[in-house]
Amino acid sequence: MNHKPQLQGVQLKTKILVANRGEIAIRIIRAIQELNYEAVAIYESPDKDSRHIRIADEAVWIGDGPRSDYLNIDKVIDAAIHSGAVAIHPGYGFLAENPDFARACEEAGLIFIGPPSDVIAKLGNKVMAREIMAKAGIPMVPGTDNLKPGDDGLAEAIAFGRKYGYPIMLKATSGGGGRGIRRIENESELAEQYTIARSEALAAFNDDSVYLEKVVVKPKHVEVQIIADKTGETIHLGTRDCSIQRRNQKLIEIAPAFQLSPELNEEICRTAIQAAKAANYFNAGTVEFLLDDDGSFYFMEINTRLQVEHTVTEMITGIDIVRTQIKLAMGKNLLFGQEHVQLRGHAIEMRINAEDPQNNFMPEGGKTITVYHSPGGYGVRLDGFCYQGFTIPEAYDSLLVKLTVFGWSWNETVDRLKRCLHNFVITGPKTTIPFYLNLINHPDFRKGRFDTSFLDENEQLFEYDEQTSEVNKLARLIAEIHQKKQNTYAA
Repeated sequence: MNHKPQLQGVQLKTKILVANRGEIAIRIIRAIQELNYEAVAIYESPDKDSRHIRIADEAVWIGDGPRSDYLNIDKVIDAAIHSGAVAIHPGYGFLAENPDFARACEEAGLIFIGPPSDVIAKLGNKVMAREIMAKAGIPMVPGTDNLKPGDDGLAEAIAFGRKYGYPIMLKATSGGGGRGIRRIENESELAEQYTIARSEALAAFNDDSVYLEKVVVKPKHVEVQIIADKTGETIHLGTRDCSIQRRNQKLIEIAPAFQLSPELNEEICRTAIQAAKAANYFNAGTVEFLLDDDGSFYFMEINTRLQVEHTVTEMITGIDIVRTQIKLAMGKNLLFGQEHVQLRGHAIEMRINAEDPQNNFMPEGGKTITVYHSPGGYGVRLDGFCYQGFTIPEAYDSLLVKLTVFGWSWNETVDRLKRCLHNFVITGPKTTIPFYLNLINHPDFRKGRFDTSFLDENEQLFEYDEQTSEVNKLARLIAEIHQKKQNTYAA
């Protein structure tokens, strides 16, 4: 049923509901308000003190949660309808890549800010996505269709392993965000993990389908930001390198992808547009590839949503991806072409998480931030939601703030990042900051010599004294405050 808020004699602003929380909700709310729309936030009880509901024009409580209400399609749709919103931006995570949610928005007469539900469904099914790309001639890693249930599927898997060799990847067909993936090193491990993987896929994605892919050993993870309007006009905003990961989840993102020749960079971007067109893609999305050391690259997937790392692309292009998403969804066409996209300099994003890297990145939820002092200056961007005195909810993702820096050269960018990490003080929970300082001081990082195996092969990155690091930072912070007071008195 279509709905449109009306009040006789009163001119109402268009409302857009943000179906997310934390830093990405804040990011989207700001874009909505800059476009002269009103932003409606939703929240569960653990988020009652979250900053995203404070800056929205309106906030709707949807339940005690945790997480369950953010994932409840009916509650989110009801919140949008009763608030008078005409559109929903899903952000990332939660319901962002759920075709049922996009379909529910469409059926309720709400604009879904993202691709249509049928596109999300096709690309969310990794086997179906591979079929689409194969027909379009997109290069892909050798892999299987969905494996048959039971012993027949295991027999298929064993045959694939014997043909292509190990290691291989056993993947949930409906997986995403680094979940539902396990690396298999030999045939006995495959036999052991096959049934477990199906059970876990069913529990996580309500779909026990799995398939196999040959592992590209020590690849770079390179992706391309694409944007398409409803006329089919499709452009790219350059490449990103997301190779530095833990448990298949990205920690650091770099734009443009480092140490690619101009020819290879252009070929990857051209292939990304070809892939998007093959899927009839609309709105913003990301085409992801694995890059082998011989320059060969292979299609991984298309993420049908805004990416965490969109900030680095915005820094090097000057294009606001979220504003563009909203405009396209609200019926506008792209106002710029590929020839207008100018890439400049370098950008690096680091996810500052409330985690203990020395304890397998264990989350630090439930702890209160006792001191919060963030860096700033030219070329520095912070996307976060925490503050001094904020207690980190245990129920949600451990991301506190994204630190993104820009520089005209690679070395300038790394130097600026180093300065920012030294200036960043968060006490109370353990964070990834001291780990990142170790990482960017590694000579191979400075030279761009890293791939998806970088953390596994550099255990010394986890050797640091966090307490000493934080004490030193606090001492500098206190000295800065004392110096400012002295200057004030002198004036």
